[in-house]
Amino acid sequence: MSNSTKYVFVTGGVASSLGKGIISASLAKLLQARGYSTTIQKLDPYINVDPGTLNPYEHGECFVTDDGAETDLDLGHYERFLNVPTSQANNVTTGKIYQSVIEKERRGEFLGKTVQIIPHITNEIKERIQLLGEKGTYDIVITEIGGTVGDIESLPYVEAVRQMRWEMEDDCIVIHLTLVPYLAAAGELKTKPTQHSVKQLLELGVQPDILCCRTEHELDLNLRRKIAKFCNVSMNAVIEARDADTIYDVPLLMQSEELDKVVLEKLSLPTKSVPNLDQWNEFVDRLKNPKSEVEIGLIGKYVELKDAYKSISESFIQAGASNEVKVNVKWIHSEKINRDNADDLLVDLDGILVAPGFGSRGISGKIETVRFARENKVPFLGICLGMQCAVIEFARNVLNLPEAHTTEIVEDCKSPVINMMEEQKNISNLGGTMRLGAYECQLTTGSNVSEAYNSDKISERHRHRFEFNNEYLEQFEQNGMKATGKNPHTGLVEVVEVEDHPWFVGTQFHPEYKSTVVNPHPLFVAFVKAAVSNKK
Repeated sequence: MSNSTKYVFVTGGVASSLGKGIISASLAKLLQARGYSTTIQKLDPYINVDPGTLNPYEHGECFVTDDGAETDLDLGHYERFLNVPTSQANNVTTGKIYQSVIEKERRGEFLGKTVQIIPHITNEIKERIQLLGEKGTYDIVITEIGGTVGDIESLPYVEAVRQMRWEMEDDCIVIHLTLVPYLAAAGELKTKPTQHSVKQLLELGVQPDILCCRTEHELDLNLRRKIAKFCNVSMNAVIEARDADTIYDVPLLMQSEELDKVVLEKLSLPTKSVPNLDQWNEFVDRLKNPKSEVEIGLIGKYVELKDAYKSISESFIQAGASNEVKVNVKWIHSEKINRDNADDLLVDLDGILVAPGFGSRGISGKIETVRFARENKVPFLGICLGMQCAVIEFARNVLNLPEAHTTEIVEDCKSPVINMMEEQKNISNLGGTMRLGAYECQLTTGSNVSEAYNSDKISERHRHRFEFNNEYLEQFEQNGMKATGKNPHTGLVEVVEVEDHPWFVGTQFHPEYKSTVVNPHPLFVAFVKAAVSNKK
């Protein structure tokens, strides 16, 4: 059976966090640059239905797509590299698979059969994998399987891959990402962990076609020959994936290793043209040769885990390159900030970003940070809860409403300037029920935001339950905090700005989700530019 869509599976062995997401995104970038329409999906072996209810300490940030899916942060890499939006279909979890199979069983769709891992679970996995290919929009679908080979959770996924390779042999290949560690005591690279990892994959019936070897040092010809021989792959299919200065170097390194060429040969596809990476090279060049530097504080409560704010830190890299400056992000824990020390902690910053989040921990530090940025005229960007903190701070210190708060933290506060959205009030299930995905927003002409976007109509992604309380809007506007962005259908305040300030913007939506290498987000570009002016 031949299929017009080809499938590339990316598995990992030896250790997790080797960078399957970056390798997948880099390969996709190269194939896209050769003229192939490519997409990437992530299969996550955990039993949560989606990462929406996971603590960021568990899995880093939760990335949100246009169609409102709460997904793994790897989808952020896919979008940043490919400049193509992902969707619900690009992230599948074991929770989703089992939920779907159990619902089918309850409806009687299996006609009384005993429901088992094989064929029912593996069939569901195969269906989900092929969902993106069936629409005929993609030449190549790259599927990254989370975790490592040998994990009990990922066994059904590897089995589904084995079956797909058997059913459509010419249209499927497997890339296995593995570790070749350097033993300092022996002074050499060791291939044994890679051999064992491949052996484990073979025991599950899957022979990898290509090996990507994560390494700190060069894989010389002898090592490549050894790996090829012990793991049954051709010499040119042993790819060196050396540690890079930045993740944006990885597509260029993979190109020099000819990963895309080997993949196309194995899939019997023409190599078409040489990949056009001019824009990419230009970006990397600007990234590596900045003309100046700025110091921007990222104030949040998960700063110990940088992945909790992955899209924000990547947006700074992209906006920095666009402005030809290096953005040094200073990670500051909001729990450490109070009225007495805010000035000392924040005084050296050229710009301040107050990060999104949920819950009461660290919120008073965020509110103090906003006060500092507003009073000292430091360029400020508040995202989601960061915007809500800006509203609370303004209410307390300018409108003289000392008990102003959000009902998320104090349910019966006297001045609920932020309260729960009406449609959220009767919801008891927390998973996937927030205001999620892309919504339109109408901007005020001449505002900082409309100038940044160079437009009055935008669409941005959301992830929240609480909103600006419009009962207070007139009071805010009369005193210098303007609503410069609103949802045209509901009147929901999306953006606030403070007059008489060089650049003070709070957004209810998450601009960081839409920043890419080719299109750095206009708000981040404008914010970094304001920070540069402030430094001068």
